[in-house]
Amino acid sequence: MNKKIIFAWLHRLIAVLFMGQSLFFKFSGAEESVYIFSTLGIEPWGRIGTGVAELIACLLILITATTGVGALLGMGIMAGALLSHLFVLGIAVKGDNGQLFIYALLVFVSCAILVFIFKTQLLQLIKKQSKPQTSL
Repeated sequence: MNKKIIFAWLHRLIAVLFMGQSLFFKFSGAEESVYIFSTLGIEPWGRIGTGVAELIACLLILITATTGVGALLGMGIMAGALLSHLFVLGIAVKGDNGQLFIYALLVFVSCAILVFIFKTQLLQLIKKQSKPQTSL
């Protein structure tokens, strides 16, 4: 198997596994999740909406034809998480020693790598969307 394909799949799996494992906590209303989104002032809709966005990003990342779009979405979600940690929550949340921050950073970096790997896919999508529409 090609090293580039293995490298891409490694980052796809990192992004999907770390984002995906948090879905249970968001959708079940786990104490830490509720605390985080309450502190941000967006509980419960922010928690559930973020969970839905992460689920969509995970699915898009796993489908080769949409990996770039999913990675871009994942980057956006993780940018929000990282900024929330830096400016509101703090690095460590409820004694986790920064574990959630590190996970968000890891997913952000993996998604950024995927955006770079799949940049041609994203550019083609932009080019396709920018073509003038013909009317019937």
